[in-house]
Amino acid sequence: MNNDLLFAEAKKHIPGGVNSPVRAFNSVGGTPVFINSAKGAYLFDEVGKSYIDFINSWGPMILGHANETVVAEVQKQLQSSLSFGAPTSLETAVAKLIKQLCPNVDLVRMVNSGTEACMSALRVARGFTGKNKFIKFEGNYHGHADPFLVKAGSGVASLGIHNVAGVTKGSAEDTLVAPYNNLQAVQDLITKHKGEIAAIILEPVAGNMGCIPPQNNFLQGLRSICNHENIVLIFDEVMTGFRLAKGGAQEVFGVDADLICYGKIIGGGMPVGAYGGKQHLMESVAPVGKVYQAGTLSGNPIAMRAGLTTLSILSADDSVYQHINTVTKTLEAGLQFAFGQKSIPVQINRVGSMISIHFSEHPIVDFESAANANNELFKKYFHFCLQYGVYLPPSPFETWFVSNAITQTEIDKTLSVTQAFVASL
Repeated sequence: MNNDLLFAEAKKHIPGGVNSPVRAFNSVGGTPVFINSAKGAYLFDEVGKSYIDFINSWGPMILGHANETVVAEVQKQLQSSLSFGAPTSLETAVAKLIKQLCPNVDLVRMVNSGTEACMSALRVARGFTGKNKFIKFEGNYHGHADPFLVKAGSGVASLGIHNVAGVTKGSAEDTLVAPYNNLQAVQDLITKHKGEIAAIILEPVAGNMGCIPPQNNFLQGLRSICNHENIVLIFDEVMTGFRLAKGGAQEVFGVDADLICYGKIIGGGMPVGAYGGKQHLMESVAPVGKVYQAGTLSGNPIAMRAGLTTLSILSADDSVYQHINTVTKTLEAGLQFAFGQKSIPVQINRVGSMISIHFSEHPIVDFESAANANNELFKKYFHFCLQYGVYLPPSPFETWFVSNAITQTEIDKTLSVTQAFVASL
């Protein structure tokens, strides 16, 4: 069956034919590709066509698909059963390794997704401080828990949903929203709601409105504000954690958060999440403290084995980070050159192995500037690349992720396809 028939069949049984909205290609149009398998840098669809993968399961496949070491360890673990609902030494091993790589993390709690991690970290901040309000940033996505679905970017932005149905006024009224990279807006909210704000949560590098780096000491400014106002600073490092560096964005930018949310890479491609941070905050979590959070499958042994193996490879030396950063930098330069041949206005943002394209004359620094780019041209570029075997995120509001399996060969093909696209305009 081809993709059109597969999608038609899926829509009979699954809302929109997909189990996560951005997969439906609504932002770019057309029919989504149904994937059958993947290996290394490539995806293979149900009819056998191959694609260079710049999504990598939205980040976790940092080593490439079906890494032989990870697969072998998971296969061994499978022989011991899929789940226990009881403590395992694997959970401790993963937590210890996270602490080793992120020195300001004292305690870690495993959960099943990035959404759970962010939801739980916010609950900890509220429980510890006794305050209810929190600040998030327009275009930052912290999962689909009710209080986060206010100006959330990513799939919500791609679908043009301005007010998410089912989110009550009560659950959203404590959510305060500021523009990303705007410290003055944060300070104004704090002044207006003096003594009421429990936490500030953000993606230290935004990845849900394209890749947008923090600017003008934005993170350092937030750290200073939180110190002064006794506000808990939460970094959502579901994307950036263990991707930008062993210590994530905290290491890259030299800023310590109070609580950090993880996901993706710590499960090696399996469903997983975690939140951790300073001991006095994490000891608020049950059974030690009164902030309740639980999960039957939290610390699932298969996910822990995949994550432990992946993190162990990343922690062994710097070779993976050196490679992915180098090839992504090469990709960035090649894209700039290709679009420059016809003076096409383009902004290419990159931090490490996260990169995105916005067709705009103006720098992309927040959600407003991302939304005002020429996203119709992005749609054309996306489908041109897809036709010639390069698989990009199907939305201008998503970052690309480069894996260790991508080599100069894949970069050269991607740039060749891009040059052909430019020539076609």
